[in-house]
Amino acid sequence: MKILIVDDEELSLTSVRRVLKWRGMKNVEICDNGRDAIRIIREDNFDIVLLDLLMPEVDGMQVLEATKPFCPRTEFIILTAVDDISTTVKAMRHGAYDYLVKPVDNELLFLSIERAYERKGLLAGLSATVAFEADGIPPAFADTITRSAQMKSLISYAQVMALSGNPVLITGESGTGKELMARGIHRAGPAPDGPFVPVNVSAIPATMFESQFFGHAKGAFTGADSSHAGFFEQADGGTLFLDEIGELPVGLQSKLLRVVEDKTFTPLGASRPVRVDVRLVSATNKDLDRACREEKFRVDLLYRLKSAYICLPPLRERRDDIPLLAESFLRSACLKHRKSMDGFAPEAMTLLARRDYPGNIRELAQIVENAALLADGSVILVSHLGGGPEAPETPSLSCRTLCTLKENDAAHVRFVLDALGGNRAEAARVLGITLRQLQRKLAEYK
Repeated sequence: MKILIVDDEELSLTSVRRVLKWRGMKNVEICDNGRDAIRIIREDNFDIVLLDLLMPEVDGMQVLEATKPFCPRTEFIILTAVDDISTTVKAMRHGAYDYLVKPVDNELLFLSIERAYERKGLLAGLSATVAFEADGIPPAFADTITRSAQMKSLISYAQVMALSGNPVLITGESGTGKELMARGIHRAGPAPDGPFVPVNVSAIPATMFESQFFGHAKGAFTGADSSHAGFFEQADGGTLFLDEIGELPVGLQSKLLRVVEDKTFTPLGASRPVRVDVRLVSATNKDLDRACREEKFRVDLLYRLKSAYICLPPLRERRDDIPLLAESFLRSACLKHRKSMDGFAPEAMTLLARRDYPGNIRELAQIVENAALLADGSVILVSHLGGGPEAPETPSLSCRTLCTLKENDAAHVRFVLDALGGNRAEAARVLGITLRQLQRKLAEYK
């Protein structure tokens, strides 16, 4: 068993290491600051990390958040003087196995380490039963195009968590591939042949929530000429994917929580409850922890949805994948538009690899498809990618005309929409407003 102790107090480091070695745990390393700990944990293969929370500059929570996604099979045990329920819950949500308050009873520490090591072995055994392709991507996630070590680590973690059948929460910026990950989890789960039902929560009117999610009996309300199976019943024996879960109104969250907990509901107008066996996967580009603090999202619902947690990195943090993705999107565009192309000019690929892509993978796909349409030869050139002299630029103060705030607002909304190819969801994110607010602005500005 390989163990790392991270603590800024020398006395704590030496005393814990001495106790562990007395117990027969010989392979124990120490680190006295969070910054070095992140590097060491990522570079080495530790079984257990004993982590203090209160450290200067980079604290233990930051270490946990920065390393657990890269090292899903390393078990973290928090050793700290902070005896606080909210901090404990946050640490567990970010992947900590246990949370022990100093001064720690030695036998309790030994028991926690032994159980964490047993859990690591169990997860390794589960993942060992899964067939992996040559590039390290499990067959269930074969649609994910990546050579990124971080993405492969997340996929490995998703593969193991998928086998449990527990709810999974996927976060990340718009366009990072959350639904693709959800479909992979479904295929890797215990019921891959069951239905996969994707639902955009933000598109469901509040007045239709119960009918859409739980269904209704014939005659339940005016216009209900026949019975209707809701999303939960449609997904019975499979996976229900709730995209944009952060947009669910607070008043409806308690109704969803009850079904998540009991797997039982009564359709509108029906006299008997319906029981379903549904695997729930949720996704959002919002900070749900912050939404909970602002009382815009129920904490108990978040805990239910977040049995396992996957945060997808933006495309700018996995630039090595851009050439692979671009080539794949070009092949798809050629098939779609019946064109034959050889690829990208070197300078065109260099330009693609340097961009930041606020719209992430979705934006890259649109850029490549547009370039394929514009190209009149067999190679994509820089001039086909936009961003040159013809590309729209944000007007400077010196070239703006005198206008009202409403006119200026409308012009900026139009510019952002044009720059993102009309993608309203991504435009709303860039503008810092909700999709519904953007839709109201579009109606107002005609």
